[in-house]
Amino acid sequence: MPPDQKETKDKILQATLDMIKNEGFENVTIRKIAARSDTNIALINYYFGSKEKLISEAIKIMLLGFRGTFDVLDDSAVPPKERLKTFLTLYVQVIQQHPELVSRIIATGTAMFASQVEYGEFLREMGFHKIQAVLQQITQEDRPDKLMMMITQLFGAIFLPALMKPILETGAGVKMLPVGEQIDWFLERYFHGK
Repeated sequence: MPPDQKETKDKILQATLDMIKNEGFENVTIRKIAARSDTNIALINYYFGSKEKLISEAIKIMLLGFRGTFDVLDDSAVPPKERLKTFLTLYVQVIQQHPELVSRIIATGTAMFASQVEYGEFLREMGFHKIQAVLQQITQEDRPDKLMMMITQLFGAIFLPALMKPILETGAGVKMLPVGEQIDWFLERYFHGK
């Protein structure tokens, strides 16, 4: 892609990202993006084909920004359980900054990717294999299906309460433990004695 086309495409994506962050997914329109990016609707459709594809590209960019949280899993000088705790803490912080993004991902699943193969490649890029490796070090479990089950249970136990915290505290009057305490509590029970 020639530099001026890439610059225009990047400008459209940045305007979309800014709009999502400031106004939420529901308020994103092609017309508003065209105005914010100083382009036109036809150009947006030329580069992305539809609003849904544009939002999918923006989501992928946002998710790639989370990749840094996985880097803490690489530090072999830190015990595996501590690396996992640090990762979970950082990841929860990212989720709390972008709850609309996580809700969108949960709602659309793999639909924002062209295929399940592309989705699998994306997960590998993000660093899910690093979580698997740390869990393997902690538990000595070798079966990939068991490790994946641990990952999904871990994510459900830690990230769902973080997403639900505003609803539970405001709507139901339930006082939630701070995230660090929730993570400590979970890790102690799930990996007791490890």
